[in-house]
Order: sequence, then structure tokens, then C-alpha cells
Amino acid sequence: MLAMIQPIRFSCPPGALKGLTALSAALLVAAATTLPARAQTAFVSSEKDHKLTVVDLKTQAVTGTIATCKRPRHMVLMPEGKQLLVACGDSGQADLIDLATRKSVRKIGLGEDPEIFDLTPDGKTLYVSNEEDGVVGVVDVASGKRSGEIKVGEEPEGVLVSRDGKTVYVTSEVASLVHVIDAASGKVTKNIKVGKRPRRFALTPDGSQLWVTNELGASVTVIGTKDHEVVDTIRFEVKGARAADITPVGLAMTTDGKRAFVALGKANHVAFVDVASRKVTDLVLAGKRAWGLGLNKAQDRLLVANGLSDDLTIIDVGAVKALKTVAVGRVPHSVVVVE
Repeated sequence: MLAMIQPIRFSCPPGALKGLTALSAALLVAAATTLPARAQTAFVSSEKDHKLTVVDLKTQAVTGTIATCKRPRHMVLMPEGKQLLVACGDSGQADLIDLATRKSVRKIGLGEDPEIFDLTPDGKTLYVSNEEDGVVGVVDVASGKRSGEIKVGEEPEGVLVSRDGKTVYVTSEVASLVHVIDAASGKVTKNIKVGKRPRRFALTPDGSQLWVTNELGASVTVIGTKDHEVVDTIRFEVKGARAADITPVGLAMTTDGKRAFVALGKANHVAFVDVASRKVTDLVLAGKRAWGLGLNKAQDRLLVANGLSDDLTIIDVGAVKALKTVAVGRVPHSVVVVE
């Protein structure tokens, strides 16, 4: 027969429990303050070096490179945040890079001369602009198979999938059009006339406005997504720069929808734009041919890939000033921040 186990009772002096509680709280605070800060790493694609340059944003220094396929350009972080997908123009592929090991784990065919691509919100379908063929390719990510293609205007460039995955927007550089594509049918439902040589997109967080940069129009066209009509055009001027040298391409927007950033290309500046008023509030000098843009999660650091000076400018958003310029690979194209 098993003996009954009696509970053991401890007696505490008065005030001891309160002291233990205070000590536990102090230990928890100390542990929290000693935890390492979340790393912020920028990956910059280099068209000429066939690699990605890795930059630690805390130290603002290059920490390494990652070999990839030929002429890496546009990059997108996969939905789970653990892999980076890189479009390589001269390889006709997307390189899937594991961020933990920083090695390529898989290649996905994208067709001839892939430019910009975007993923559906679930990460299952990829839409890519094939410039030479004047089409948007549709690729099943899991199988790597091209499931279809959609004919659009000449030299398609920018591609953006709406947040509900139902609409795909594509720019045609030659036709100066934005094509609105119904994802379910794969059909172009509307063509919107915008500025000369449209390039990249950004959606406001509420999805009500689509912004598109016009490289040879020195402007951004604002489109209402409800009826897909142009509602405004934002024009840029830079003191001392000719209008022909103001060539907007890269475009980013804060998650609160209050501020947009536009890389002005040959004008070597980034424009800060108040989204509500659609007015330029500030201009920040970057490197030569300010091109691709990236933002960290805190939205306090804006990164600018400068295509002709082969460097990355790190901008303090709150102070509206450049903090440092870091040499990266030759002809940097795009930048993605991973945290």
C-alpha cells in the first residue's frame, strides 16, 4: 500500500515574498535589456557582379556577398520572410535564396529578359514582365512552371499585385500606359494613359490610390483604384537640374500612408512627398542615378541604390538627411531590408 505523501510547507519571514517578487521583476528587466536587438540587413542586387551585397544597417558596413544568377535586378521577400526571390535578367530565372544560409536553394524559370515581378499575397503565383516579348508571364511558384502569359504594351516594366490578389497592374514604357489585368481571367480590363515611360508602382495602405513613376515625364501619376481614373499628377523640380535629368523610377511608401519617397534617377536626389497633399516637402541628395528604394520596418531608414556611383545611400527619414554612403556592387539595382 502506498503511503500518503504529505505536502511540504515552507514558512517565509514577513516581507520575504515581496522581496522575491521585486527580485524576479528586476531579473526579468535585466534579461530583456540584454537581449540582442533585432538585426537589420539590407540586400542589394548588383547587375554587373552577378551577386547581392549584404549590408548591416546597425554598423552601416558591408558584411559579405551572395553569388546569384546573371544580372540580378528586382527582388521580393517571400511571404514567410525566410527566403528572398531575385530576378536575373540574363539568366531568365528567379533565384530563391535561403536567408539563414545565404545560399541559393532553387531556380525558377521566368522567360526571356525578366524585368520586375510580384507575388500574389499567398506567394503561390508570380507575375513577371518580359520586356522583349511584351508580355506578363504567369508562373506557378511551387512547380516552377509557366502557366500562362498576358499580352501587354511594348517594354513592360513595373508589376504590382493588389493586396486581395484580384488585380495585377503592369506598366508599358513605350506605350505610356498602365494595364489593369483581372487575375481570374488573365485579361486586360483597362488601359490607363499616364506620363512618359512609366516604371514602378506603389499602393496607398488603404488600396485606394495607385502611384506610378514616369521616368521621362519627371512626374508621378496618381490613379484612383475604384474606377481606375487618373486623379492627379505630381511633378518634380530640382534646383540646378535640367528637366530631362529628373527621371523618377524607384518608389516607396510608409505603412501609415502619410509619406512617399521617389528616387529621381539622374537628378541624384530622393523626393519626400506628403501623400495627403501630394506635395514635395523635401529633397535629399543621394548618389549618382538614385534608383531602387527600400525601407526598414521602423520606417526611419530609407535606402537608395545608386546605379552609376555603385553605392547605397542610407537616409535618416526623421532628420531628412543622408547618414552614410556605402560602396556596394557594380550597377546596384534594388534593395530589400530583412529584419
